[in-house]
Amino acid sequence: MHSKKQKLSMQLFVFMLVRTVFNSTYRMVYPLLPIFSRALGVDINAISLALTTRSVLGAFGTFLGSVADYKGRRAGMLFGLVIYTVGVSVVIISPTFLGFTIALVMTTLGKYVFDPAMQAYLGDSVPYGKRGLALAVTEVGWSLSFIAGVPFVAYLIAKSGWISPFWLFMILGGIMIGLIAWLIQPGALQEKRDRTFLQNATKVLKGSTALWGLAIGIFASAANEVVNLIFGVWLKETFGLQLLALGGASAVIGFAELGGESLVGIFTDRIGKVRSVGLGLILNSFMAVALVILGKSVSGALLGLFLFYLTFEFTLVASIPMMTEILPEMRATMMAFNVAGLSLGRAIGAFVAVPIYAWGLLASVLAATIFNGFAFVAVRFVSKKHA
Repeated sequence: MHSKKQKLSMQLFVFMLVRTVFNSTYRMVYPLLPIFSRALGVDINAISLALTTRSVLGAFGTFLGSVADYKGRRAGMLFGLVIYTVGVSVVIISPTFLGFTIALVMTTLGKYVFDPAMQAYLGDSVPYGKRGLALAVTEVGWSLSFIAGVPFVAYLIAKSGWISPFWLFMILGGIMIGLIAWLIQPGALQEKRDRTFLQNATKVLKGSTALWGLAIGIFASAANEVVNLIFGVWLKETFGLQLLALGGASAVIGFAELGGESLVGIFTDRIGKVRSVGLGLILNSFMAVALVILGKSVSGALLGLFLFYLTFEFTLVASIPMMTEILPEMRATMMAFNVAGLSLGRAIGAFVAVPIYAWGLLASVLAATIFNGFAFVAVRFVSKKHA
């Protein structure tokens, strides 16, 4: 029993590290938006369109992510890692805007295949009453990407040029493939699945609780993306922050997210997953509005971003264990749909973020609050059927 607990602890630690690398690649574009646009010779609208493309095409991870329901959780995780590693190699071979866009899409697709397989594996392994803590540990990889990953990427770019992080990510991709192949046993916790993907997908799309659960992720992530996409530009335009300072701002946000993940680990299993999500949405809306009030100075702006990201991360991480139990007989497919929903929400947010920001920061935070309101309505429907 003790060794089983130790093995799970090691797996959670490795999952956290893998997700730190994935998420550093995913998130570095936001605060470093002006840097990449200048290096590639395109304006921020072009990068915004590339991010929208990434989110839309990333939704195809729904089809690939469900492989873990048929071939096993290990196969799903390894498949995602291979796609990611090939993706970061593309921009090294072709350091152009097209190569950069393809790399964004492929690395995101790899992440969207890996994450549902990993979440389904933990859904199989960890009882629902303790699952909030286990999944919160893996989500620390999201905050660590902004605490350590993105600042280190900013440092690498300042020292060695904008291509240098991709070399590092390619090497780490190979190491991660070896780690997961070693740590997860073939066929671990895999049952025989007789249903096809189409049958599973139909069941997800016909289930009202599943659809309302997906709606929460879509609207909440759209709310976050409306601010997420423009905060680097806002800090640069308003306060003149340069490359390393923008990397430092990312670290502040990372600590906020670490706080959100920690709060999930402490409270969500105790007060309930659905209740936690609803509370998080309310608080995040308040913090969005507070961002305008606080954003008169650099320290105030960073405090506002800290509170905004802390409450969003609490909301999102609390929703993951909730979603793993909505259709447990097809967990990987359900979680792949959830990842696709989050991706769709980000695509919506990325598409409207720059035009809305043209009206000012107030317009951006009001848009975020409206999206959160839609998500809260969905929470009310989920709460009637799912604790």
